[in-house]
Amino acid sequence: MLDTLSNTRAALARGTLSAVALAQRIESAIAAPHGQGSRTYISVNTQLRHQARLSDLRRSRREPSGVLEGIALSLKDGFDQAGQVTKAGSRALAWAMPAHQDATVVQRLAAAGALFTGRTNMTEFAFSALGLNPHFGTPLSPYDRETGRIPGGSSAGAAVSVSDGMAVAAIGTDTGGSVRIPAAFCGLVGFKPTAKRIPHAGVFPLAPSLDSVGSIARSVTCCATLDSVMAGHPERELAAADLRGLRLLLPANFVLDGVESVVAHSFERVLTLLSQAGAIIVERPLPTLAESMAFGGIYTREAWLHHQPVLAAHTAAYDPRVRIRVEGGAAISERTHLDLQLGRAKWAAHIGTAMADCAALIMPTTPMVAPALAPLEACDELYHATNLRAMRNAKLFNLLEGCAVSIPCHVSHTAPVGLMIGAGGMADHQVLSIALAVESLLARHLLAMT
Repeated sequence: MLDTLSNTRAALARGTLSAVALAQRIESAIAAPHGQGSRTYISVNTQLRHQARLSDLRRSRREPSGVLEGIALSLKDGFDQAGQVTKAGSRALAWAMPAHQDATVVQRLAAAGALFTGRTNMTEFAFSALGLNPHFGTPLSPYDRETGRIPGGSSAGAAVSVSDGMAVAAIGTDTGGSVRIPAAFCGLVGFKPTAKRIPHAGVFPLAPSLDSVGSIARSVTCCATLDSVMAGHPERELAAADLRGLRLLLPANFVLDGVESVVAHSFERVLTLLSQAGAIIVERPLPTLAESMAFGGIYTREAWLHHQPVLAAHTAAYDPRVRIRVEGGAAISERTHLDLQLGRAKWAAHIGTAMADCAALIMPTTPMVAPALAPLEACDELYHATNLRAMRNAKLFNLLEGCAVSIPCHVSHTAPVGLMIGAGGMADHQVLSIALAVESLLARHLLAMT
């Protein structure tokens, strides 16, 4: 098991860990005979150890490239890397030309000294919150491997690469929860920033008006560090928010509908701890939240516009479950799409007003723990219903053009449960600061239980 990015970075700086030793541990985890490496990675960086030697050399000369020197990150298959084909988890793009240059965020991470372990598996074209991929296999959540549970998606391999020690942290995308949902199902932290803070150049799109680039890691501080690099900002120390008197809004409707008992129990425990720490949980209904279900046409229309030429030429190569969703965008007119966007803007403004007296929204990331894989593979109806349910809460913050973080809130050795804290656009530092305080609170509680 690898340590947090923050601790790994400190060990590299002290010289108690080398980039080569880190790379060797990661390569062993990826190649483990009974591990998830073959389903987690679409391609592996065979030059990782050589690049790690160069990293160690730079550090020995006291010339580190930046704050991520020697840190090995996994990269979702939707990011361009010069000389490689961006397949976005699909066989339909096997014919495509290799990228001419790295995506902007890849350039920024590399310039900060990051190394890349390989390209991680994902739901084809990022069009599902479950993580199933019939082309490259589906990596399993670290919980209950005997049953075999889904990792969440679309950044499926991203989450498993971190949970299974095959990367220190992972870079993914989030259009309706695709970073936060796999983080929740795999017991990790996932951060979706305000979309416009992180450049999308060189990132394969799903729905451009909703897409964002985020990260999955073992701690809130890890995600904050990666966020600052990808945003092109100097690293800023993240201090935990003062929970005393902090007002957190819990919608009394929609986000708690149909919540499984395991999730409800973990969430209620967090609410109790927050109240004991002095936070004020403001519970009231936000009736307009349910209107978010009407904006699904935005996803399908924007995906259809991008996929038309590829779909026409390579229909048979698509995952049928993804293809049917993309094809649904053909029935949505330009006028309807515009109306949906206008309706979304009014909806977002209303939600913003309704939560103005609180620092953030709080809710379960998903209403359920990671479901078993086999039934979802066998039944289309169950697959589509579960997908809608999994992303119900998470996609609220994409539609709001906001930011949100999912942190694990379950008790050790039980099913992973995610707690989501989010707010409107450009409140990223505030949300991360609150999440850090809650993360610390939960860690203290777990320590007291042992």
